[in-house]
Amino acid sequence: KLCGYLNKLGIKGPIKTWKSRWFFYDENKCHLLYYRTAQDINPLGSIDLSSASFDCKVENGEGVFEIRTPSRVFTLKAISKQAMMYWLQQLQMRRWEFCSTQSRFPVGSSQLVNEPLAGRTNVDNEDFLPLVKTPTEAVGLKAASLPAPQTSTTLQNISLKHPWTEIQNTVYNICGSKQLWGNNGNVFSFSEFQEHPENPDEEQEAEMEAGCAGACYLAVLNWVRKARWMNSGFPGLSEELSRERNPTDKVSVLQQQILTLTEEVKSQKELVKLLHKALEAAQQEKRVSSMYLTAAEDKDRLELVRHKVRQIADLTSRLEALEQEKKELEQILTLRDSHIQELKEHVQLLMEKNHAKQEVIMALTEQMARELSDPLQEANTITAETLYKQQEEIEHLKDDIDAYKTQNQFLNSEIHQVTRLWTSVAENEKALLMKCACLQARNCQMESKYLTVLRKLQEAVPGLPSSHAELVRNLIQEALQWDVKEEAEEALSFELTSAFCPSSEYDEYGFMTVPDYEVEDWKLLAKIQALEIKSNNLRSQEVVEKPLRDKWNSVGELSPSAELKSLIRSGIPVEHRQRVWRWIVSRHCSHLPDHYQRLLRQSKSTEHPACRQIELDLPRTLTNNKHFSSPTSQLIPKLRRVLLAFSWHNPAIGYCQGLNRLAAVALLVLEDEESAFWCLVHIVENIMPADYYSDTLITSQVDQRVFKDFLSEKLPRLMAHFEQYRIDVSLITFNWFLVVFVDSLVSDILLRVWDAFLYEGTKVIFRYALAIFKYNEEEILRIHDSVEIYQYLRFFTRMIMDGRKLMNIAFNDLNPFPMKLLRNRRSMHREELETELCELEQIKAAYVKERAEQRP
Repeated sequence: KLCGYLNKLGIKGPIKTWKSRWFFYDENKCHLLYYRTAQDINPLGSIDLSSASFDCKVENGEGVFEIRTPSRVFTLKAISKQAMMYWLQQLQMRRWEFCSTQSRFPVGSSQLVNEPLAGRTNVDNEDFLPLVKTPTEAVGLKAASLPAPQTSTTLQNISLKHPWTEIQNTVYNICGSKQLWGNNGNVFSFSEFQEHPENPDEEQEAEMEAGCAGACYLAVLNWVRKARWMNSGFPGLSEELSRERNPTDKVSVLQQQILTLTEEVKSQKELVKLLHKALEAAQQEKRVSSMYLTAAEDKDRLELVRHKVRQIADLTSRLEALEQEKKELEQILTLRDSHIQELKEHVQLLMEKNHAKQEVIMALTEQMARELSDPLQEANTITAETLYKQQEEIEHLKDDIDAYKTQNQFLNSEIHQVTRLWTSVAENEKALLMKCACLQARNCQMESKYLTVLRKLQEAVPGLPSSHAELVRNLIQEALQWDVKEEAEEALSFELTSAFCPSSEYDEYGFMTVPDYEVEDWKLLAKIQALEIKSNNLRSQEVVEKPLRDKWNSVGELSPSAELKSLIRSGIPVEHRQRVWRWIVSRHCSHLPDHYQRLLRQSKSTEHPACRQIELDLPRTLTNNKHFSSPTSQLIPKLRRVLLAFSWHNPAIGYCQGLNRLAAVALLVLEDEESAFWCLVHIVENIMPADYYSDTLITSQVDQRVFKDFLSEKLPRLMAHFEQYRIDVSLITFNWFLVVFVDSLVSDILLRVWDAFLYEGTKVIFRYALAIFKYNEEEILRIHDSVEIYQYLRFFTRMIMDGRKLMNIAFNDLNPFPMKLLRNRRSMHREELETELCELEQIKAAYVKERAEQRP
């Protein structure tokens, strides 16, 4: 036990007095309790060490040290320097043990949370301060049997702030100590089991109001508590029995023990009853859930839905509790940071003082050396008394140096331990944030499943009774009123999830995060999509996104390599995407100076034939993006200038429908008009094959035939299914290839496709087109009607929410995918298509000639 007598500085206005107090460390609460004597039953107050720091200053005198808590500073004084260092060292060790124990999560916590905390229980002890031997004459159990240090007057040591506590302790010492404890009873033997108020002043005010009756009741209550503890577990029972020679006293002790055990048995029985009730409730819930799952009626299904709603509410309450805990940790962290800063400033001041004193010592030493070099001059100028004073001053300075060295050692130890505590709190905060992200992702999954069940019920509404159908409609209406963004606003505002839980309905580039379907039946589907996107982002943040962002942050100058190719395939973070795109375009396009400005001047002076078509297509460009949704948007004029400049730059193509979407995406990412123009030039003239955007679109048609070949080879079951129901996939995929999936995929996946497309070329389009069909293959195979298949293919790309899974299919599952094979297939199908076009031209010429001959 850490206990002993210390002097505590009491301040009453301008009066400061030292009062002797018995201090005892409570391991359960990490509190340092203080009493007037070791025999008292009630503490005068307590010091919370869990968030406290320790300091000792040479200027305050020998044995004086401070305990700084967030609310108050306690000044204590030990009987010697050794005792002071022992107390400081022991308090540091006990604080670290308590904080390390409290920082661990319960056994039932998530493994994801416990992993960062692993390996922190065994902390290396840095030898900043050698281990101080225990001063047994001032600290420990033996010190309790010694008489308390006497003060000048009897009243000086009495606490005037706690009169009722003093009365209770005095009454107990007079009346109850011999009967219950004997002559050597000490408070430290049971204080760790005693409940103490955290704020002694508030407790004292309550006692003052309660009057004498409250004081007597409290004394009796404490007596009962001590009696219970003394008898619980039979501590020292044999000693008590041997000490009591009278058989009646022995019987009394045993009866008291029997009463205590009887009460303990009652409490254990109550605990068993509670456990039985909990077990019965769990079994009842299990039986009800089984009945719900096996029931065949729609009414029972609705009951299952309500059960899921209750689960969601429970998860939400747990999330709020974790948020509150996170706020408390942040407050503690702020206090620790401020205290560390104060300690650093104090150490710096001490170092400066130490340096100044060392300079004084060096100057005095040099002066003495000079004076001692000439004994005759010294005898004439310095008397023996002066020399003695100087030597005495030197001894004092040496003592001060030793004291400052000891103080510096302790302060270094304190700073190091506080830093470790701060690191521990920071790791705990990070673990809690990760746990909150996991719970939030799980919550999104539960809501998504609930909405999916509602959507299935929505499809079955026509076949339900009117009462059930009305209930389903009400549930759907209530679900549509949930605001997914509201959860994001109330969610944890921390770095791990802020980039993936947008607080608005638009992402970083202005795309809508929740699809806006005009059809009423699809609004529930949009809600499900938003929840799945949010859940995927939360789950992939710590495992995928954060390591990927760290890798991109470490990339310096860009240069072509296999590692860069792999990084680009994984997706470029928002903060790096503009720089990488500019670098890719500059590698393939030489920016002619003033070329873009010259094209703009030409478009102003002369109207291009494609100007009218461009004006028609501008309002239809990226209608789900806030930067293009309105005719007055700022990017609309920029897009117009880019398209007109390209029309004059490439007269062979001029303008083709689809180029507006390519240029719009380039503008959103690159922001600069000229950079977007050169990006469009790079796509049309370098990446895409020739004649891809010509009047005949011959190369685009060739790619559709090549894609059908790849679809037959990579996904033969799906292609056979399409042929069985006479589905022409080119009606769906033609637009994918022409505009590189713009308006087909959600924005996050679309931009990842564009990252790889700009770096690797058109092969990426084939990979992702096949991956999209592979992603939804099983769903398509379950549809056995051509009309329903076409309806599903119209919007099934918008149902893809897991971009990582799609990327893995495109670049891993579909391998090998050689570029040489793609070029050979294109050449073969181009020859076939050109032959067919020639035959069509011949048939057309023959038909025209025949009609001309038939005319009279």
